[in-house]
Amino acid sequence: MELLSVNGKSNWKRLTKNILIPVVGGSVIGWLANRNTQEQYAQLDKPSFSPPGPVFPIAWTALYTVMGVANYRVEQKQEMLQKKDSATPLYDVQLGLNFLWSFLYFKWNLRGTALVEMTILLGAIAMTAYEFNKTDRTAGALMIPYIGWVMFALTLNYSTWKLNK
Repeated sequence: MELLSVNGKSNWKRLTKNILIPVVGGSVIGWLANRNTQEQYAQLDKPSFSPPGPVFPIAWTALYTVMGVANYRVEQKQEMLQKKDSATPLYDVQLGLNFLWSFLYFKWNLRGTALVEMTILLGAIAMTAYEFNKTDRTAGALMIPYIGWVMFALTLNYSTWKLNK
């Protein structure tokens, strides 16, 4: 099965849009939220398992790309089946929560609030993956690395918050 086609058909315009929205959106949000915050972040106590800074943009770019492909597959299937369900609105909610977290954690230094928000985000991602899976099993499976990364990020957020109370 080809990842970028659904029932043997590809819509390159839709695929591009679905990938660019999270990748470009995440990049712009990351830049805005992290602007002038790196020095402050560097001074925080971090857990031993905290990865080096360059890992984050690489991981997020890959995850945003995979999320975009998953959403593309669901939209293609929904169009073919001529049905709409809660998958796409849930995807939009989790993406908005994802973008909000960067501001809470970095820009506004609300690490405890960011922790609560990320817990809600993780639930929204899980619900999105579940709904995606009902429409397209591949799309649901594509969300699993994202769930794993956000679980790791939640642990990292908690540990950093705890170390710097």
